[in-house]
Amino acid sequence: MARTVVIIPARYSSTRFPGKILTEILGKPMIMWVYERASLISLADDVIVATDDLRVFNAVKDFGGKALMTSDAHQSGSDRIAEAALSLDCDIVVNVQGDEPLLDSEAVDRCIQELLHDTGQEAVTLRTPIHDVKELFDPNTVKLVCSADDFVLYYSRSPIPCVAAFADSFKTGKLTKAQFKKCGITFYKHIGVYIYRKDFLIRFSQTEQTSLERAERLEQLRILENGYPMKALLTESLMKNVDVPSDVKEVENLLRQLHFSAVS
Repeated sequence: MARTVVIIPARYSSTRFPGKILTEILGKPMIMWVYERASLISLADDVIVATDDLRVFNAVKDFGGKALMTSDAHQSGSDRIAEAALSLDCDIVVNVQGDEPLLDSEAVDRCIQELLHDTGQEAVTLRTPIHDVKELFDPNTVKLVCSADDFVLYYSRSPIPCVAAFADSFKTGKLTKAQFKKCGITFYKHIGVYIYRKDFLIRFSQTEQTSLERAERLEQLRILENGYPMKALLTESLMKNVDVPSDVKEVENLLRQLHFSAVS
């Protein structure tokens, strides 16, 4: 049986929100919420935080979690978890971003199953529909387009695809809600979860950054640019991440709603 380990890359010095990994959400540091949600993944044998900062390391230890110190020179979360994975006995590595306190463990389990059942795949991720026109034009929301069989064609911080009938509105970023509904397609955003075969993750981390990766600041483009397929399974789960300080209040409200639903 393949051994699966969840590794949460947790960098303290976030560019857009320094220290966000330890920001308090409903009385707990965000990394604790992510760790607890990751621990619900039924196919995972272990959950570990990989960090370059003693503040994060100590915070994880304080709530009883597992943590590893890694280099502070990594360019991406996948590079950080690759370093951690080298010392671990596992076959599959799940990269759960440290800013996903609303992580859906069942959706991650589906991704792990996909990798277990299809030996021809090296990496699987998640996507969910965009229902808010503001998200479509928010560069902090990563968009993607997929083939009919769910393989990713491209990721971007820009709204993709551009709908020709509303090209001027796409150019200015002023697409109205009415136009959004008339586009006739579903737009998707990327969820910050990657499931890798360990040997592929190590190879991937050792390749140089690519031009599109640098341009978009999206590490997953390195996979596509090197010719590897990546499937993005669809989920309707609401997994709002914390990217900037204004996201905290929204996430807190969503967590309250989830708690209410769970006890109702």
